[in-house]
Amino acid sequence: MNEVRLAGRLVCATDAEQAIVARLLPEHIALTRAEPGCIRFEVTQIEDSRIWRVEERFAGAASFHAHQARVAASEWGRATHGIAREYVVEGLAEPDSAALDE
Repeated sequence: MNEVRLAGRLVCATDAEQAIVARLLPEHIALTRAEPGCIRFEVTQIEDSRIWRVEERFAGAASFHAHQARVAASEWGRATHGIAREYVVEGLAEPDSAALDE
């Protein structure tokens, strides 16, 4: 089973988007870290900016895709859907750079 790794940035365009991320992020982190197959999940704000660094590792494609499905149906997924994401995903059968709903 190959690890799946995602790295990149969540980029808020406005103070309102930044406030949404700040409000919902603690629960999103806790829920993600509790998921089966989550090895690492870190989201950190880049010094006084609207940009958040995202780094995650999952045990394999199944756990990564389960995470994506959970996120899409969550309050986090709905509230942050329009916020720009610049992610690179490694470890899937097809390498993917995408605007995922992290």
